[in-house]
Amino acid sequence: MTIEDSPQSTAKHWQDCTDVYDFLEQIRLRPDMWLQGRSLRHLEALLTGYRVALGVHAIDEPFDFWPEQRFTQWLHESRGTSSSLSWAAEIERTTPADSTPVEEFFRLLDDYRRHAASKPTSPQP
Repeated sequence: MTIEDSPQSTAKHWQDCTDVYDFLEQIRLRPDMWLQGRSLRHLEALLTGYRVALGVHAIDEPFDFWPEQRFTQWLHESRGTSSSLSWAAEIERTTPADSTPVEEFFRLLDDYRRHAASKPTSPQP
């Protein structure tokens, strides 16, 4: 999915998602369905399960949301911070009063994807 296609305006079944970003767009469309209390920690848990399933089924798909991976690194670099907190805890801790942590995550996700699209990719360990 390209950034220009994001966000999608049509909900679809999770089984029709093609990658983690497609899945995240479905969550963006219906956060109350996916995230109890619109909790960013629930989103983090969903993504942890997604990553574990990739490993269990030996699926080679880029995944930037594991601790120490690109999204967390970008988040700290873009904010000029250093922290041992997960990306979810860091976002919850710093979300402006006029937003919610889930809204802030999706705003940051869009920024991250624009940044990632403008940079050449290098392999992650």
